[in-house]
Amino acid sequence: MSFNISAGGSQTSRTMFEFGRTHVVRPKGRHQATIVWLHGLGDKGSSWSQLLESLPLQNVKWICPTAPTRPVSLFGGFPCTAWFDAQDITEDAPDDLEGLDASAAHVANLLSTEPADIKLGIGGFSMGAATALYSATCHIFGQYGNRNPYLVNLSSVIGLSGWLPCSKTLRNRMEGSNETVRRAASLPILLCHGSGDDVVAYKHGEKSARVLSSAGFQNLTFRPYDGLGHYTIPEEMDEVCRWLTARLGLQGS
Repeated sequence: MSFNISAGGSQTSRTMFEFGRTHVVRPKGRHQATIVWLHGLGDKGSSWSQLLESLPLQNVKWICPTAPTRPVSLFGGFPCTAWFDAQDITEDAPDDLEGLDASAAHVANLLSTEPADIKLGIGGFSMGAATALYSATCHIFGQYGNRNPYLVNLSSVIGLSGWLPCSKTLRNRMEGSNETVRRAASLPILLCHGSGDDVVAYKHGEKSARVLSSAGFQNLTFRPYDGLGHYTIPEEMDEVCRWLTARLGLQGS
């Protein structure tokens, strides 16, 4: 699926990203929530769909898209699947707003056709977690970075081993808007990070949680995992299941 780099269909954009295959895990019970789950750099949607299908969440539909294959500055321009371009995997690196907007719009498009009574969420790992957190900021502002409207109403955001893009400007952008502050305070966010992560250092995940909390994201949970590297473990996914069940009011899980 092609998607305009400037989310929302701006006529001035030139670059088109070709998103890869999307894998869907349908709920085994009554459908209560749909969550788009975003893989990490160089991965694909099918890698996570197999794990998510095994979770004891009978009421959740999982949508696992695959990022576009694009040149990545971190790898000297070598192409791989990536939700946006990254020069470095930290919250201090320059932000690829066009790439972030395009991927956030692709995710929003996947959620836009879900029934009105279904709770919507976004989760991800590593770069996928960064994209999920960027989508959370689009949700509270009601617009993408390019100011096109963001129309999806999110009920949950999960980030594993990730970081917050555009963290330097978040707090200033929120000042003066009561609606933005209200949305931030009510959006449930779960962040998990391993202290042994040698790809996205633990300090970046911890700092991202601090920035979000100080900006007004009051419903944020940060879970550290002692010794965990840049991967997930059953204990972490158990936490995800418990958190989603509680925050979304899921039944029969």
